[in-house]
Amino acid sequence: MTEDWFERALRESDGDQRSDQSPPEASAPAESRPDEGAEGSRDDFPEGAPFGGAQAPAGDLDEEFDDFESSVPRIDLGIEGLDLMIRGGIPETSLIVVIGPPGAGKSTFGLQFLRQGLRSGEKGVFIALEQSRDSVIAAARERDWPFEEYIDDGRLAVVDMDPIQMANSLDTIQDELPALIQRFGADRLVVDSVSVLEMMYSDRAQRRSEIHEFARSLKRIGVSTCLTSEASDSVSHASRYGIIEYLTDAVFLMRYVREENRETRLAVEIQKIRDTNHSRETKPYELTDDGISVYQTSIF
Repeated sequence: MTEDWFERALRESDGDQRSDQSPPEASAPAESRPDEGAEGSRDDFPEGAPFGGAQAPAGDLDEEFDDFESSVPRIDLGIEGLDLMIRGGIPETSLIVVIGPPGAGKSTFGLQFLRQGLRSGEKGVFIALEQSRDSVIAAARERDWPFEEYIDDGRLAVVDMDPIQMANSLDTIQDELPALIQRFGADRLVVDSVSVLEMMYSDRAQRRSEIHEFARSLKRIGVSTCLTSEASDSVSHASRYGIIEYLTDAVFLMRYVREENRETRLAVEIQKIRDTNHSRETKPYELTDDGISVYQTSIF
């Protein structure tokens, strides 16, 4: 069954040319990269910046982040401002999860995570459990992100799966997915959303066991993976079932901040990143035409 949906994704990406061949070298990025080293200061408060906060600077970091060196290969998320909160980037091949309520931008986070790799010449796979393949591509198109070009170039596969079918065949998927992703040559993987998969199990012990094995299978793939997860209805800093955050290397919390007589705000914090120093502050962010933009002033 896994072969069926993944082979379909490969055909939609670049025909059947990869069926018996190793993945070709990635072509040059289709999207120009932003200017590096652009001037910016966290003391600048431009008119219209949300919550009185400064725009996310493209250059300066806190002193504690300066001159950082690491022997561990690291990658950027591709989210303006949030990458500045991480000292040197997340370790390559990490399994990360983005937890938040509906409408907070979790799917956008996943798309930006893929976009960062694609524009750097990497390859990626997006597995959608809540949306159709067309809606995922349309969401990227609305932001002028050339995902269709990446698909045509054979560097991106977008796959939509029925979560019930996936849950019923999870053992097969866990066995086959690592080899299929590696055969495609992916550097980054997004699964949106793991909560849909968790909902397929009514028994708590089975849910915990199956999701644990699913997370282990993703780790075996050896690529940088981003999961999205719905937040708990009662605890804003936990996932719906309180499982996935304990199985991942990094946890990002997106939430609404509601205060009396003030507008509802969006805020993000980093709960953990293994083997990496990072900011513990809660930062405001906006969902813009360019995706998620995190501002450098703390809201608390």
